[in-house]
Amino acid sequence: MTAGRRPRLAKRRSMRGFSQEALATALGADRSTVARWERGQCDPQPHHRSKLCGLLQTSPDELDELLTIDATGTQVQGAATQRRVLHGRVIAPTVVTPDVGSDELEDMNRRELLRLLSTAGTLIAVPDIVVDGHADDLEQISQYEQLNSHLWQVYALSESKRTVYPVVRQQLDLLTRRLDRSHSSATHKRICAATSDLLQLTGEIFFDANRYTDATHCYKLAADASKEGEAFDLWACALTRLAYLSMYERRFDDVTPILEGAARVARHGDGQLATRHWVAAVQAEAHAGRRDLEACERALDKAELVRALTWPVMPGGWLRFDGSRLAEERGTCYSALGRADLASEALTEALNTATSPRRRGSILTDLAALGVQTRDLDRVLDCGGQAVELAERTRSSGYIGRKLQGLRTQLTPLSSDNRAAQLSDRIAQL
Repeated sequence: MTAGRRPRLAKRRSMRGFSQEALATALGADRSTVARWERGQCDPQPHHRSKLCGLLQTSPDELDELLTIDATGTQVQGAATQRRVLHGRVIAPTVVTPDVGSDELEDMNRRELLRLLSTAGTLIAVPDIVVDGHADDLEQISQYEQLNSHLWQVYALSESKRTVYPVVRQQLDLLTRRLDRSHSSATHKRICAATSDLLQLTGEIFFDANRYTDATHCYKLAADASKEGEAFDLWACALTRLAYLSMYERRFDDVTPILEGAARVARHGDGQLATRHWVAAVQAEAHAGRRDLEACERALDKAELVRALTWPVMPGGWLRFDGSRLAEERGTCYSALGRADLASEALTEALNTATSPRRRGSILTDLAALGVQTRDLDRVLDCGGQAVELAERTRSSGYIGRKLQGLRTQLTPLSSDNRAAQLSDRIAQL
């Protein structure tokens, strides 16, 4: 293989909204493999080529052109590729700029996201309000809301969450441009609510990918957008997601005022939705982290009241609490409180009803952690091994991987056992 660059391949990937890591995840490959393709160090294998054509929206012949190596930094155009015929029309050759390194591309993508968030924040706070809005506004906003709901469904069903980002990013750009138009006050509020909805999904994607700073930006702006739109349930959910960031850093004292604010906001929302009950469930986790059993159980009892609501209790993907995960949440709380007996019963019940790989991986990791507490090595190896297999299969370095890294720390007292050491090594390789 001749050394050189493939600037057209890198540019096409970027134009389709993929980072190297996101494209690799969608292909079931490693990020380093995609980087080697773009550096001209190797070619995609046949089993990757068909998927690559679909993701980059190219034909096999066009993919071959994207894989043309340029050793000087400028795309080489041979005689056969100077002019192409497509559907009977002559297509002029594409002008391609020199390639940049993968780290630079990632930085460019992040700067573009921050620019978009900054623009959206300004337009939310300083809208161009007119007395008479456009007649087609409400119909188009309804379409945005429906697409948002669909994107949440795609996210929930995707084993690798980050692959959803490119289309979410495009939809967020559309909403931002919509905010830049003149519209009525009522229309502005609905656009703000739709923007908050999508920003929370964007934050979820970044949170799952361990990009906490970017997730924080998204959740904070989502809270501002829903406040401007007077969408109290969306507002409370944005604050709750923001609190989760501190929860995972075990800053429970910082979480408490955020969740108290979320609870106050939720009281102004729709009493038939599950918002206030979700806030209570998260408050229970915070109390468990602070080792306050009594406050934890009070919050769990409030969360249980979701079962008394009439359906549907969830208006869209941004609110996904229906009480079906209360056994899992009780188990997590009791585990944090050191009540292994209660935690084991609750988590076993939760595992019997869990269907998604992400949720099963989380519960299995908690059960393995209980095995560490009780010195039950068989449970540690069985549940921990199953969780690692799920993480490997879904290529999840996010939620499941993050929990498994916590389990790996707890395995230290058992490291003298070869089987525990092997489990620790598998987790380290995720």
